[in-house]
Amino acid sequence: MGTAQHTSPQHLVSQVLLAEFTAPEPKGGSQQLLPFDLHHPGRVHKRMHPRQCGWFENFVAVDSASVEALWGDVERRVPAAIAAVHAGTPFANPRHAATLRDLIVLHFVRSRHYRDMHTASFERARTRLVAKVTRKYPERLRLEALRETGLHLSGPASLGAFAELLIERSSVMQDHESGKFFRTNIEDTFHKMRDLASSRRLEVTMPESGQFLIGDNPALTLSVEGGRTIYGMAFGDAQTLILPIGPRHLLSLGAEDVTLTVSQYFVDRLNTVQIHAAHRYVYMHPESDLKPFVEHAAQLRLAGGRTA
Repeated sequence: MGTAQHTSPQHLVSQVLLAEFTAPEPKGGSQQLLPFDLHHPGRVHKRMHPRQCGWFENFVAVDSASVEALWGDVERRVPAAIAAVHAGTPFANPRHAATLRDLIVLHFVRSRHYRDMHTASFERARTRLVAKVTRKYPERLRLEALRETGLHLSGPASLGAFAELLIERSSVMQDHESGKFFRTNIEDTFHKMRDLASSRRLEVTMPESGQFLIGDNPALTLSVEGGRTIYGMAFGDAQTLILPIGPRHLLSLGAEDVTLTVSQYFVDRLNTVQIHAAHRYVYMHPESDLKPFVEHAAQLRLAGGRTA
């Protein structure tokens, strides 16, 4: 019998995307970008190769080769699509626009943010199931506890604890603990969200001045309410879903295929969202002038403040 293959570490931010934020080493050589550690904004930040950035050890903990193949199917099409963006013709070939929408969805699903949402949702469902079983089947629980342990359970607390023990033994819980359930879920969610995104159009945004940066949770649901930029809501509740794809380009889902130009003010707001939504790192072109801006925003983030 064959053994499921596993890939680790796994890049959450595609290397082909990080490569757009690179420049050659000062003395020649490989392309590098500048990672900024938001947990330690005052430290010296050194340039790195994209392969050293944006990864997560065992993000998908079991049989990750299958989901890596799914991501690879999208990522192989990305260079040609990004080249079309640089050429100013992102909509000339419908395949390129579809690839860029897939790239947005890929980074939304393949993220720490989505994994955290998945874990929280699963825990809420488990808690509700324990309460439901305890409420609806108290006599069955008492009989099963007596058969297994010889103990007579009475109060709701002891029944709930035994119900939780039974649920922990279930195949669903075992698949959750092993990571198999997350792998299946992330693949299913990618296909569902790709279908939903296919009904939306693609917006390509460029800055009048300044540059975009990219965080380690780069694809974000976004809404603007009362002048405030809100992010991190469910896809169905958001006005758009955004993804920076280089210092001069940011993608979003909208009502029509369009190229937009935004002021430095909006570039700063979108960069601030990337900083606040990041797990720990943001990445920028090493020759940009963004470092003071990022350092200030990182200090506010550590202090619990917001500027978006």
